Amino acid sequence: MAQLEAEDITQAVIDRMADCQDPRFKQVMTALVKHAHAFIREVQLSEEEWINAILFLTETGKMCDDKRQEFILLSDTLGISMLVVALNQLKAARAFQQGGGGAEQPTEATVQGPFYWEGAPALPLGADIGENMPGEPAYYQGRVTDTEGRPIANCCLDVWSGDGEGVYDMQMGDDAGMRLRARFHTDEDGRYRFWSIKPSFYPVPDDGPVGGMLRRMGRHPNRPGHIHMKVYAPGHQSVTTHLFVADSPYLDSDAVFGVRNSLIVPFTTHPPGTAPDGRAMDRPYHSATYDFRLVPAR
Repeated sequence: MAQLEAEDITQAVIDRMADCQDPRFKQVMTALVKHAHAFIREVQLSEEEWINAILFLTETGKMCDDKRQEFILLSDTLGISMLVVALNQLKAARAFQQGGGGAEQPTEATVQGPFYWEGAPALPLGADIGENMPGEPAYYQGRVTDTEGRPIANCCLDVWSGDGEGVYDMQMGDDAGMRLRARFHTDEDGRYRFWSIKPSFYPVPDDGPVGGMLRRMGRHPNRPGHIHMKVYAPGHQSVTTHLFVADSPYLDSDAVFGVRNSLIVPFTTHPPGTAPDGRAMDRPYHSATYDFRLVPAR
């Protein structure tokens, strides 16, 4: 019979994929259908709620442009982005151990977030990307090695953050251009160094449908202070991560669930004087040291 009852619809949708030629796509879509239908049955979704969900997703799409990705924000705030990162990191860690591991654990990954902008300028080590930007100056330094402690020369650190008020360049208007972004490459000893600002906590964009969702959930929109890094080098697995400011609020309630204990870094405050790179500082500044460890590609 052509008519399908409520208890038959899920299997009918799955059966329609019998001729799918992509096994992985079929696996993913089968699970999606099963779980989506189970969710609807569990909450007994009303037609009005279904329409409101469609309108919510429509408004989410309308908020997206070349500088704003509301769907990434939605994924982040529902914990989906971090769950994908965590599961893939767990899988990579198992492979790492099965392959013999190394003396050191690799740097943990976290969410990319909605503000990555490809094509940041390549600058020399020691450059200041925080000059004339709101915020307190901070000097970043450390090494990039593999998991056996061998330095990785010419490794790229693609760096970006908001300013001292938590505002990213993408939120500053069309004429702002790239700010607080750069790509640095390690020296022959795997060392990096650069100046920026000490990141501040900030709210994720909450003027769109995701912000409305958070308010209705009774949640705050804040992220602890952090600076983003994409760290990659030929012959090694890349990592997208943050460095979190150790004394920042919201470390225990990050709106996107991205905090990892291994990525929380103390920022030491220094009085005016000579900085570690010889720069004369006429005001207080901060310094942070962190060593990245990459897994060799196998």
